[in-house]
Amino acid sequence: MAKIKYFYNPHSLDFEKVTTNVRGLAIRVFGFLSASIVAGAILLIVAYNYIDSPKEKMLKREIDLYKEQSELLNKKVDQLSGVLSELQDRDASIYRAIFEADPISANIRKGGYGGVDKYTELKGYASSGELIALHKRVDQLSKQLYIQSKSFDELAKLAENKNDFLAAIPAIQPVANKDLRRMASGFGYRVHPIYKTYKMHTGIDFTAPTGTPIYATGNGRAINPEDGMAGYGNHVMIDHGFGYKTLYGHLHRVKVKPGQKIKRGQLIGYVGNTGLSSAPHLHYEVIKNGKKINPINYFFNDLSESEYTAMRVLSERPTQSFD
Repeated sequence: MAKIKYFYNPHSLDFEKVTTNVRGLAIRVFGFLSASIVAGAILLIVAYNYIDSPKEKMLKREIDLYKEQSELLNKKVDQLSGVLSELQDRDASIYRAIFEADPISANIRKGGYGGVDKYTELKGYASSGELIALHKRVDQLSKQLYIQSKSFDELAKLAENKNDFLAAIPAIQPVANKDLRRMASGFGYRVHPIYKTYKMHTGIDFTAPTGTPIYATGNGRAINPEDGMAGYGNHVMIDHGFGYKTLYGHLHRVKVKPGQKIKRGQLIGYVGNTGLSSAPHLHYEVIKNGKKINPINYFFNDLSESEYTAMRVLSERPTQSFD
């Protein structure tokens, strides 16, 4: 049985029965519903912004783990880059220097990836920048490791052929030059004896009587004379392999034929005065990878330290060449 409610009416000074019409009831219901909706909305906003759902908590843990792993991977890449950099330095300054192999250029080592953008699938995420940067570092490191592995493969082959390399590299004087005054002109700019012009002298001249024996300075194979060598007169060129060649010019007589195998110290001809020459002498050149270099650095097998120093002083005098 519903309770009957009364209220005190100050005008009539009496208690009167509370009556509720439909309109009032509707207003009360609407007010209650509105208040409930507002309260619910406030609760939802608070819950959405400040209270994590189980799924959100799991996702946040995964994000924290991702950030932690990303930092660890970057640190590992830094460590690997440091180790690789040290290997590259040793490769260039020690290992390749031992075998006289040209160092790998920095452009090749540091070259990037070109062509199609291979990181397209990583774009469009909040962490795309970090992911792409990390992938680029790993790819760069992978390329450098590949290049370094190829370098070690090359060095391993050179090590296997070390004895052949040491026997092939020019290492003695081409004439029995005990009297160092016989070396007339060294490598560098000199006055040409015939043209009387100041020009590059690409070898060393050894003055000696016609018929003085000439010896191969390293193992190799005699090769056919190249074009444009008429100025050297009778000459011998030996291919030693490993990028080395030697040239012996102005010979009186040649003792070897193209294709013939040559041993260091083998007689290959005799001093003469053929071609563009002003007196009997041997013009001797060392060529490495197509570039003529100073032969003074390749007499280390048959000279003492004092003899080598004296020869170096003579080679640097600005005298007139014999060819």
